[in-house]
Formats: sequence, C-alpha cells, structure tokens
Amino acid sequence: MSKLQKILVRARRQVFSEMVGNNPSIFQGEGYDFIELREYMAGDDIRRIDWNITAKMQKPFIKIFREERELNVVIVCVLNGSVHFGSKKFKQESIAEVAALLSFSTLKNGDMLSSYIFTDEMIYHSKPSKKLHQIQKYVDEVLNFDAINKKVDFKFIADTLYKRLKRRSLILVVGDYFEIPDFRLLARKHEVLSIIVRDRLEENPPEMGFASLVDPESGAVLEGDFNSSSVKTYSKKVAKHDHELYETLRKDQVRFTKVYTDGFASVDLRRLFECR
Repeated sequence: MSKLQKILVRARRQVFSEMVGNNPSIFQGEGYDFIELREYMAGDDIRRIDWNITAKMQKPFIKIFREERELNVVIVCVLNGSVHFGSKKFKQESIAEVAALLSFSTLKNGDMLSSYIFTDEMIYHSKPSKKLHQIQKYVDEVLNFDAINKKVDFKFIADTLYKRLKRRSLILVVGDYFEIPDFRLLARKHEVLSIIVRDRLEENPPEMGFASLVDPESGAVLEGDFNSSSVKTYSKKVAKHDHELYETLRKDQVRFTKVYTDGFASVDLRRLFECR
C-alpha cells in the first residue's frame, strides 16, 4: 500500500468510525439566521420565547429563524521549504494527513469543500464540491509537492483568499508557521483557524557538535558548533517566535492548535473544534 493510500485509509477510518462515531462531526454549522420577532401563537415552541421582549411588551413574543445553508469549508496547505523536515516523518506528510482528516470530516458533515496549496504563489485550487475523489487528488498533490527552496508569502495568501472567496467560509490554514501571518482582514470576513504543524526536534534540537545544516527554504548552508549554549539560544528564539505568533493570532481572532509529527492529529483537531 502506498503512503498516499495509507493516509487516506487511516483518515477515513478515523473520521467515519473512531473520530466521529455516533457523535456529531467535528464541524458545526452556523445554526440559524435570526429573522424577526412575532407574537406567540398557540402551538409555538415555548423555547423560542424572547423573555426580554416579552417582559417589555407584557405579552409573549417568539424569535423566528431561517435555517442557514451548508457550511463552506476551505482547506489551505502552506508548503514552503521548511515543511521538508522531520525526525520521525516529514512535516509535509503530517500536513497531508491533517488535510485528509479535515476533508473527510467536511464531506461527512455534508458541507462544501474547496482546497488550496500555497507557497508564495497559488499552486493548486479545487472548486467547491462534495465529491470524495477530490480528496485523493488533493492529498496526493500535498504529499508529492516539491517544497524544496519554496518560500511562503502569507500576505499573498490572505489577499488571494479575501478576493476569491465571496461567501462566508470556514478557512483552515495548515502549515508550520515559521513566518507570522496577518489574517486580521480575512478573519473579519470569514472564520479562520490555524493548524500549526511542527516537529519536536526543530523546537528543541539536541547538541550536535560541529555540523553543517542546509536550510530547505533558502538553500543556505549553516556550519558551526551546535553545543549546549547555541542550542539553548536557538530554542529560546523559537519560543519567542511562537509567543509572538500566538499573540498575533489571538489579536486577529484566529483560533489555533499545534500538531506534532509524532502525535495524533485527530485528537488535536477534535480539541480545536470542540471549542468552536
């Protein structure tokens, strides 16, 4: 069985049995649109009574709702060079697994799914659909994309999605986030969630002594003595970056979670969506 098939089979099994089971999908629609108030009539559901208005008017009024349409889910995978890294498996493979889980969950819930791949340009896009076969194509594109020497441009990503997506959507942006995005404007128009995919080794690397490292995004070679002091300094820089990242996402009202390459993505995603 190929790596792609393993990812698809595992993700589908988790979504349709283990991850969701008899419980609701990890996605929740936006419920109902409030339309108007009207006087209570015999037979109306008393749970719809607006007690504040009823108290003011001295007679019962109920809220009238219009059921909203299905959710429009947009999955965005950001594949710059730094995703070509991993101690157990590459972050790119974990991103593909996350994309598969989110895609199957979307279609199981009966929502519309569209997909994107970005670097500093738009690499791939699928139109909104409910067809299962598009998941295999998308995950294959993510898994086999050559990310080496590719850079990320979050401004281009945010601007492109803002212009292209006319209908309010749930946008799920999956990447390693070693650049800090500005989703402020995008999050005013849509609901934006960030899934940060990392490898534990890049956050807390071991002492390696004298070594040569290649930056998979720029191709630059870094040589030096990676001793206890330099490793601690690096880890502190990553922690400082992540603190700034989290504060920026919170300020922009973007919810987020972190998924590690050696962890269980389904568990982290469940926690994220249960709090929506």
